Amino acid sequence: MVQLSSTLLYTAFILYLIGTFFFGGSIRDRRKEREGKDRWSQLGIAVTIIGFLAQLGYFITRWIAAGHAPVSNLFEFTTFFGMMLVAAFIIIYFIYRLSVLGLFALPVALLIIAYASMFPREISPLIPALQSDWLHIHVTTAAAGEAILAISFVAGLIYLIRVVDQSKPSKRTFWLEVVMFCLITTLGFVVVSTAFGLSGYEAKFTWVDKNKQKDEMIYELPALVGPHEGKLTKDSADRMEPFLEMPAIINAKKLNTVLWSLMAGTVLYIALRLLLRKRIAAALQPWVKNVNLDLTDEISYRAVAIGFPVFTLGALIFAMIWAQIAWTRFWGWDPKEVWALITWLFYAAFLHLRLSKGWHGEKSAWLAVIGFAIIMFNLVAVNLVIAGLHSYAGT
Repeated sequence: MVQLSSTLLYTAFILYLIGTFFFGGSIRDRRKEREGKDRWSQLGIAVTIIGFLAQLGYFITRWIAAGHAPVSNLFEFTTFFGMMLVAAFIIIYFIYRLSVLGLFALPVALLIIAYASMFPREISPLIPALQSDWLHIHVTTAAAGEAILAISFVAGLIYLIRVVDQSKPSKRTFWLEVVMFCLITTLGFVVVSTAFGLSGYEAKFTWVDKNKQKDEMIYELPALVGPHEGKLTKDSADRMEPFLEMPAIINAKKLNTVLWSLMAGTVLYIALRLLLRKRIAAALQPWVKNVNLDLTDEISYRAVAIGFPVFTLGALIFAMIWAQIAWTRFWGWDPKEVWALITWLFYAAFLHLRLSKGWHGEKSAWLAVIGFAIIMFNLVAVNLVIAGLHSYAGT
């Protein structure tokens, strides 16, 4: 059953990749797309739906194998997040029939799934805090809300690539390029993790956790930063010594992964810039030159209007109910709780500025991009680096 689950996830990944190429092909003939006769788009959405069904099959078979909803660790949650992003795209595609959305939404989903696949994929028993039906309710609803909000980011990114003047450097071109760099950094994480994984690299440390207890930590990447009072074990004495030691509150192993991702992403970004001889956003601009800006702006807003209440329900209301049951308090200022609140406040401000202050078009698009950056910071940095009650989600 586990093998079947993995095969279905891999199949979904390949189909999403093929779907991306089909949607790219549809951009070449705008007349047929407007008439609803574009075979490339029809093939793209058909392949995407098949891929989604394959990933849904992965989710169901893994649930059967594990005996619980497969959203209990970072691999499972992130793959579910990617699946919900694809589901949100499929629904929005049938409403608006905008092929260019698939050209950008599917690669984002691919990066998220590839990012997830770099974490441990073993099925393990639930810890006591997770043995509750609220696991299914809270986590799946929160992920669904974030996925719908991610569509707002995709539409906002398309809008910005279309309208930002790339003929001369400016603050707008700089920050848009920062977004491109962050996406490439995710790919860098996949590349570097795969490379060291294939080489079989491993370094073991003994260290002291925040409870003053000695423990062992295994690095799969050379240690740039080491754990609190960490020392290499005898069988890892030939491995690289870390440059810095982290306090116990910081998960040094996962921070080390983030640093390697940034390094690999920087190398990939520079290589792409040298190859293209222009900014990444400038290279993508011809693909969106015929985009209807009003339609793209509407999609970005509608995604927030739908995703915000879903996120509110899952990430705040259901989370607080479960926290009361599991920890006998609704709120405890855990890092994950704080950043969920920050995300909620940001999107509340987004809707306020949009509806009351008239922030449409480019301003709204920038807000959509910033909102997704907050979501990804919560997913990556808070889960990987900061130790808290939700640290089990990063295992």
